[in-house]
Amino acid sequence: MSENASTAEAKLPKDLTAEKGLVNVQIDGVWRQVPKGTRMIEACRMFNVGVPHYCYHPKLSSPGNCRMCLVQMGMPPRPTPGQDPTYDDDGYQPIGWMPRPVIACANTVAENMGIRTGGELVESVREGVMEFLLINHPLDCPICDQAGECRLQEFSVGHGRGSSRFVDMKVKKPKNVDIGPRIRLDDERCIMCSRCIRFMDEVADDPVLGFTQRGTYTTLTVHPGRELDSNYSLNTADICPVGALTSNDFRFQMRVWFLKETKTIDVNCGTGCNITVWTRGETVYRITPRQNDDVNSCWMPDSHRLNFHYIDSPERLTEPLVKADGKHVSANWSEAVRKTVDGLKGCEASELAIIASARMTNEELFLVKALADSLGTEHLTVVPRMGESDGKLISADRNPNTQGVRVVWRREDPGFRLGEIRDSIREGKIKRLLVLGEELTAEADFTDEDLGKLEFLASSVLLAGPTASASDVVLPGAAFAEKRGSMINVTGRLQRLNRAVEPHGQARDDWEILRDMIGLLDGVATTSPDFPHLIEDIFKDMAASITEFEGLNLSKIGDLGLPLVETGVTIPLLENEKARKAAGEIVG
Repeated sequence: MSENASTAEAKLPKDLTAEKGLVNVQIDGVWRQVPKGTRMIEACRMFNVGVPHYCYHPKLSSPGNCRMCLVQMGMPPRPTPGQDPTYDDDGYQPIGWMPRPVIACANTVAENMGIRTGGELVESVREGVMEFLLINHPLDCPICDQAGECRLQEFSVGHGRGSSRFVDMKVKKPKNVDIGPRIRLDDERCIMCSRCIRFMDEVADDPVLGFTQRGTYTTLTVHPGRELDSNYSLNTADICPVGALTSNDFRFQMRVWFLKETKTIDVNCGTGCNITVWTRGETVYRITPRQNDDVNSCWMPDSHRLNFHYIDSPERLTEPLVKADGKHVSANWSEAVRKTVDGLKGCEASELAIIASARMTNEELFLVKALADSLGTEHLTVVPRMGESDGKLISADRNPNTQGVRVVWRREDPGFRLGEIRDSIREGKIKRLLVLGEELTAEADFTDEDLGKLEFLASSVLLAGPTASASDVVLPGAAFAEKRGSMINVTGRLQRLNRAVEPHGQARDDWEILRDMIGLLDGVATTSPDFPHLIEDIFKDMAASITEFEGLNLSKIGDLGLPLVETGVTIPLLENEKARKAAGEIVG
């Protein structure tokens, strides 16, 4: 054995930490190694040691004003002049514990530091902090929307005294205050953690919230003449640890312990924010952001999270329809699919077009291309949607899967044929059209007259509208919360869409509709081993023919997705967050 190897082996594990940029920290009696400069609260979190807190949030600055995260800190005693430090059998210096606690959210670890998250001192100060927080807090848990996910409720059980020594009347503050179009404020419940203030200032760039008055009369409010009307305002309700800020949309709709949580992605723009869909039965009650530091951090726009009510709209199409004598009548799926296939193949390939949607999953787009190939048409396109980026999370590309179209169809400009198809319909050159997931009159500059020129029109849409009205066959599709599959966001990240509720009525997932049409065209029976019954089968076929998906399946994508292609696009909010993290303003 070499001398260098012997020396390395002779070093204690504690001595190797400095070479790795780590420090040795004793957390509740156990020595741990954590990166130098880590905040105490994060060091504890790394080893599943919980430290209660209210004001601290890793994506925001740390004001240290709630004092709930108090812990006891210790360091080796300073030796007297001429005295050498002493070490225990493991090579650590004995720790001298401070007689007063420190806040864990704003202090960083150091070599040979000790942290106690429990014990008589820590528990007594937490009881004191909790007692002060509850002095004026109303006892309205049974009617509070935050019940079930209230941090004050949780910590009062774990760290409270169980009784109050204060007998004075509680201070009254404004209740049910309309401070913005989407959010309500109950000031009596506010514990002055200032999370909402810091979020609006540091992340939303709209500093409209602040504290007024002093002491026990301190009140959260909006600046005079202003409203909390930012498109990111509902994030303040997400991070509020109590029931002070609540969503007008979700308020008094459902108790959270009755709701099922489904991890999926947002489909309102190319960013693909990670979200949780909250459901009971077959009804979506709310959508909240889910943390993914490679996509949306912890946030999402209000416009995106609230765009789900159309799923239960009275205009929702829930059964196949075929047109007879100028009127739509109900049909079964076999009849509707057969009539669609007969209508599409009853002409020359040059007279046929397919307008799909960049809101479709990769698997659906794969089947759309297969259908176009079976019909022999090159008139295949999607409807592009471009707007302006908001400089945070809303992408200029309002379609969630434009990158998926590029990868699956091998087209750099997926929508370049749309104008050509529209002009050919007006000129009478294209006579038959299949529309998938698009309302052409609203999104693609088609007119009712354009649709009326077609000999045959079939559409798979969600809501009744001009396109469905003009269609000879209407195939009711599934909303984003009703389907499974994958999409690629603007940065090239492959992400998974998960089903939260079943499709309404007889509506079906679009990949199933496309599968049945291709099977009928190609003469593949449902009993054939080549007939796919699961969306995993479609992904497997896609992975076998498209290089980017090779070796992948839906399970491997995971809840947070994975990078698939390089696009050179960045998400502004994440870039700002990286800069703040590098500057030491936030933990990140």
